[in-house]
Amino acid sequence: MGVSLGAGVALAHFQGREDSADPAARAPLSAEPPSVAPTTASPSPKPKPTPSKKPKPKPTPKPTATKKKTPAVPQSGPGTFTTATASGKITGTSGTLRRYRVQIEEGVDLSARGTAEEIEAILAHPRSWAAHGRGRFQLVASNADFVIRIATPDTADALCARQGLNTHGELNCETTDGVVVNLKRWMLGSPTFSGSPQQYRHLIINHEVGHEIGIRQHMGCGGPGKPAPAMMQQIKGLNGCRSNEFPYSEEGIYITGPIVS
Repeated sequence: MGVSLGAGVALAHFQGREDSADPAARAPLSAEPPSVAPTTASPSPKPKPTPSKKPKPKPTPKPTATKKKTPAVPQSGPGTFTTATASGKITGTSGTLRRYRVQIEEGVDLSARGTAEEIEAILAHPRSWAAHGRGRFQLVASNADFVIRIATPDTADALCARQGLNTHGELNCETTDGVVVNLKRWMLGSPTFSGSPQQYRHLIINHEVGHEIGIRQHMGCGGPGKPAPAMMQQIKGLNGCRSNEFPYSEEGIYITGPIVS
């Protein structure tokens, strides 16, 4: 509701008045007024400016770091898989051609096609197997030589157990028809690996595909401070080595270590 404000103004009227003294007592008009010595008024001191206090700037609020949520990994799934309907170019120029397809357990929050393309990029990396003449690879949707499956921990355990392997709900394995990747490792990485889950995925694929191309044995650390071989089970400990996801160094040298199993 609006409020109307009225302004009242009071006017004061002052009238001048003549003296009531006798006219004879007035000084003649021709008389000069008495001289009055001029007084020199001392100048009033200028007021000192009062320093104005500048308001203190308000501190800029620091941005609050938002913690990334840890992806939820279901413990089990239906045990059935979706095949990525994707195909790619041949990676590598020498060695046996191995065609692979990618399958994701149903009910898992992963794009089959997107995951297949990520795996394709891993195998095409300049520090991976194909770039160094250890085989050629091609992503296909059917008629594959081996399959790469990403499965929940319970399903991964069941698939690996058929090969007599106990993966404890934590590990990946290689089977007679391909690679089984534990969804937990794919999404979360490894507590012993210093890189991101995306980097750890390189190690998963390079390690398990290394078995596919005929490297059956595992390696140990080649020496304190050295990069761990891709064929080392780095999730079980680094033993003085540094985390490493690639079979080859940046100089193209194969990263190796003592045979341990």
